[in-house]
Amino acid sequence: MKIAKSVNRLGTEAVYSIFAKTKKLEKQGKKIIDLSLGQSDFKSPKHVVDATIKALKDGHHGYTLPNGIIECREAVSRKIKSLYNANIDPERIIIMPGGKPTMHYAISFFGEPDAEIIYPDPGFPIYESMINYTGAKAVPFNMLERKDFSINPDKILPLINEKTRLIILNNPNNPTGGFTEKTIIDKLARGLAKFPHVAILTDEVYSRLIFDKKEIPTLLNYPELYDRLIVLDGWSKTYAMTGWRLGWGVWPENLIEHVFKFCVNNHSCVNTAAQYGAITALDGPEDHLNDMMKEFTIRRKLIVDGLRSLKGVECSLPGGSFFVFPNVKGTGMDGEEFTERCLQKAGVAMIPGTAFGKFATNHVRFSFATSRENISKAIEKIDKILK
Repeated sequence: MKIAKSVNRLGTEAVYSIFAKTKKLEKQGKKIIDLSLGQSDFKSPKHVVDATIKALKDGHHGYTLPNGIIECREAVSRKIKSLYNANIDPERIIIMPGGKPTMHYAISFFGEPDAEIIYPDPGFPIYESMINYTGAKAVPFNMLERKDFSINPDKILPLINEKTRLIILNNPNNPTGGFTEKTIIDKLARGLAKFPHVAILTDEVYSRLIFDKKEIPTLLNYPELYDRLIVLDGWSKTYAMTGWRLGWGVWPENLIEHVFKFCVNNHSCVNTAAQYGAITALDGPEDHLNDMMKEFTIRRKLIVDGLRSLKGVECSLPGGSFFVFPNVKGTGMDGEEFTERCLQKAGVAMIPGTAFGKFATNHVRFSFATSRENISKAIEKIDKILK
């Protein structure tokens, strides 16, 4: 049996291999504190669950349009208006089964041999994986050049040339927790205006998880980019709904027909009842989000202070998401060695920086989307093996 060469170019997410290792160790009777997972330990809001159950009881069991029910797309449009004062036609909004399809489709539209796609490194590994799959050249920009892991337009814009088809941005950033403020995004947008042949995919799935009450710097605030701007967002992180597989994309009008076809060929439509729950999430109260961010703020300080207390570990304060990305070079180990030793000797799971790109050899990613008790115990266990 011979498969296409492109399949062998696909990558994966290291979190799954780490998860398999933790389960194997747990079967051996070892207790593991898992700080590797990129999902909140909070439950989905009750009113959202109730609305979804009601939709099922009301008989919403059939197919919907591939781009999502109009009520859900209108709810997304209303939310964008309330958050950013941006007017987005619901016809430009596509409801997706999670965030990855938007990445997949966008990269597929622009990636092919002899094309170039610029992406963040370290960054979500599926960016590079999908670029390689299409046969395009993956051109990384280094997210580690600034101490706060913010985007540096002066380093990104010079990478653009006549072969560049797409640039991928992610703010706040996974895995670093880096947050780029609006003044820098303003500068980047001005620079991108000079390259009208380049499409832009901005992954803003962590945009509601920003600390210190800072402004959300969405690219939806730049209408001059709308004819080539793709915005990825969704319910997973904001509403603790990772397993629901619900996301949305805002697309340029001239790509809607192509996205529609991809949806038809791939997943037909998104779960019908879940879309009614999604509407309730967007239109309903956000007490859960406020409570979650209050707790994440406490946990952020707890884990950063704890990591900074460890011998040989340096850690920046993340501006968004629920990740920290410490440098462990001072321990005498690189990120992969540190990860393996912590798992085997301390019983603490994390992700090595190399899972997110070639520049992060000395870093690891911790998630603080877990209890304070788990964070404190993890720091204590790591401290013991470093002494």
